[in-house]
Amino acid sequence: MSTPHPAATDGAEAARFLAANPDITAVQLVLTDTSGVARGKTVRAHELASVYVNGRPLPCSILGLDVTGADVDETGLVWEEGDADRLAFPVPGTLKRAPWLAGTAQVILTVHHLDGRPEEADPRHALARVVKRYEALGATPVVAAELEFYVVDPKLGDDGMIRLASSPLTGRPLVTTQVYELNALEEFGAFLTELQAAADAQGLPAETAISEFAPGQFEITLRHQPHAMKAIDDAIFFKRTIRGVAQKHGLIATFMAKPFTGRTGSGLHLHLSLNDAAGTNIFASVEPAGPPIMQQAIAGLIETMEAGTAIFAPNANSYRRFRLGSYAPIAPCWGVNNRSVSVRVPIGPASSRHIEHRVCGADANPYLAAAVVLAGVHHGITRQLTPPAMVIKDGYAETAQRLPTQWNDAINLFAASDLMRDYLGARYADVFTAIKRAELDRFNAQVTALDYTWYLRNA
Repeated sequence: MSTPHPAATDGAEAARFLAANPDITAVQLVLTDTSGVARGKTVRAHELASVYVNGRPLPCSILGLDVTGADVDETGLVWEEGDADRLAFPVPGTLKRAPWLAGTAQVILTVHHLDGRPEEADPRHALARVVKRYEALGATPVVAAELEFYVVDPKLGDDGMIRLASSPLTGRPLVTTQVYELNALEEFGAFLTELQAAADAQGLPAETAISEFAPGQFEITLRHQPHAMKAIDDAIFFKRTIRGVAQKHGLIATFMAKPFTGRTGSGLHLHLSLNDAAGTNIFASVEPAGPPIMQQAIAGLIETMEAGTAIFAPNANSYRRFRLGSYAPIAPCWGVNNRSVSVRVPIGPASSRHIEHRVCGADANPYLAAAVVLAGVHHGITRQLTPPAMVIKDGYAETAQRLPTQWNDAINLFAASDLMRDYLGARYADVFTAIKRAELDRFNAQVTALDYTWYLRNA
């Protein structure tokens, strides 16, 4: 009798779910790759139990793709081993309905070697490795994600560019910026109402919805979860839900960091604190800047921010978001109740004291973003670091040091960082670097419309 794979379960979760949801006929197996793209397979409902017990073979190259889905040979995940299969297993507790798709469910996958070892190139395992380090501290990371996104017209303009969506109520194109405007929430009320219902159906802790700093831009907050991995799994599900519900309403939801020139970009803000074994917030303090351990955490975030920028801003478009006065931070700095800084300590009751990390673009892979943020916190606490002086007023003007503003520089800083290799795993760091360097090369090789506008008659 063969020994079960360490990631295998008996399939009871699948049986219970299908018994409670007899209309489900298909299940999407969702694997998040390095670029944050959802990949995987759809299986019929009767196949699901077998996936829990035996896993589902997937080619190892699925973890070595660039953002366009093209192989990156330099990862060593393609021809070096003949594109051999790995085994993917469902993550227990992540089987949910996909409410925007009739008769369809979804479940998160993780990838393992045939001998049971976690596949080093799976981004979810990278986060798991960082979270595990907190056990030695006797602490549990508590995380929440804020997601910003635009809804846009699915039809391109005459110039081939994307267009702001029109109001579902009036049919008029969106033009003006009205941050926190209630009319915008009302005009997109049907979309937002169905989005909330879809979140509720999946048990996703979606809360506040606001109209953000540009027409057609929204921000929705997920409640804090006492387990970092669950919080990020929820963020993965919620991004899928936003896209799916938007499509039902004739819209495209985009998490591009900077979809429009001259309009604000979209970010992924991560809120975090630490609980002790009794579930008490270690960062709780009557001091607005937090207790000494929180100061150490902030120092670690500042010290690791430059090396982590390639994770926080993973694409060419990401770097268009970083502009003075844009609400996208451009310097490794911190402050209390200050939205011009990278690391913000929000106001609130002493018991709720926590950190808001504001650097990530909405295009960042949530698993990797959380992994690097938690690595920074852990680094600061274990090294008992001291943060620089806080920014009191304008973080853009008061801080001379800048985060890397060029994609190539950020990739090189990440690749040279022993700390990133230590926390994320040397193998994963190599895979990430190979993928991003290949994307950079392929992106720079493209001749675009802007080339013709600037150079056709002027060069």
